[in-house]
Amino acid sequence: MINLVKNYIAPRDEMMPAIEKTLYSGYIAVGEDVKEFEYEFGKFINNENVVMLNSGTAALHLSLLLLNIKDGDEVISTPMTSEPTNTAILNANAKIVWADVDLDNGLISPKSIEEKITNKTKAIMVVHYAGMVCDMDKINAISKKYNIPVIEDCAHALGAMYNGKMLGSNSICNCFSFQAIKHLTTVDGGCIAFRNDQYLKETRELRWFGLQKNVSRLETDIKRVGYKYGMNNVNAAIGLVQLKHIKDIIEKYIENGKYFDEKLSNINGAQLVRYNNNTTPSYWLYTLRVDNREGFIKMMNENGIEASPLHHRNDTHSVFKDSKCELPNMDKWYSCFVHIPCGWWVTKEDRERIVDIIKKGW
Repeated sequence: MINLVKNYIAPRDEMMPAIEKTLYSGYIAVGEDVKEFEYEFGKFINNENVVMLNSGTAALHLSLLLLNIKDGDEVISTPMTSEPTNTAILNANAKIVWADVDLDNGLISPKSIEEKITNKTKAIMVVHYAGMVCDMDKINAISKKYNIPVIEDCAHALGAMYNGKMLGSNSICNCFSFQAIKHLTTVDGGCIAFRNDQYLKETRELRWFGLQKNVSRLETDIKRVGYKYGMNNVNAAIGLVQLKHIKDIIEKYIENGKYFDEKLSNINGAQLVRYNNNTTPSYWLYTLRVDNREGFIKMMNENGIEASPLHHRNDTHSVFKDSKCELPNMDKWYSCFVHIPCGWWVTKEDRERIVDIIKKGW
């Protein structure tokens, strides 16, 4: 079976010595390895304002708290994402307001965002789903027009580009995940990359109960309740080794994605997604719209190729029932979109076979 998702782990002779060095260093909590990982990851995305955390979910939650989102505030978001994007909003005691999606790609619709804005709207959460980049030209304009900050969930989109720059510095808060199956995994982990250094000090305190790490535990004073959200040195040590390979890994996703863009462009029953202006996807998942999705998935699985929509539309979960609303484009999109294998493990022979099988029909 050609897997839909698969984690990349650097070679044993690189990874194990790095882990052992940290494990037996005498310090495995938030320390020098974390600082180094922040620095090196910041170099990769060309933004030095990075704070490492223990998950992408923690990054989303802290972003909301840093923007002073509180009980009664509204956050516009999308149901087309992994659930933590939106459970983080509930954890901040805010109300989710669903925006519809663009039928051409499943990404949050700027038109719908603007229609959902009220005097209670305090943030806009956008998700660069499957490695595709949202229409940030229009979303940035909306943010500026209404003075509403944007949080970018970049969990699926490490290496994707907007206006010729890698994602990670466009909005005030740009959140990444290093969970098991992402482009870059640290087993688990995440970070916030800020547009400027305004929130760095506060975030470093909030990730560690509200304590200041550079002040003696006997002398520090908690001014705002924080969380156990810090990344540990072991995960950071893994991340530093993984980071040495990330450019090549992402390039393989993109190479395969572009191949599918070319070879699947004129197939009966299948329709390619549209990428937004001034964006370049990083193809964490390759996304298609297909007729008879169940038949397509069955045919692919019978030929040893995993295909799936992968994510459950968030607005149908009971926990989000208070935000339920009509989303006609989401209804249409969710009935037909599907993902096929595209990652670093998909060889040239694999992708040729995938295309040949799809061309035969289902």
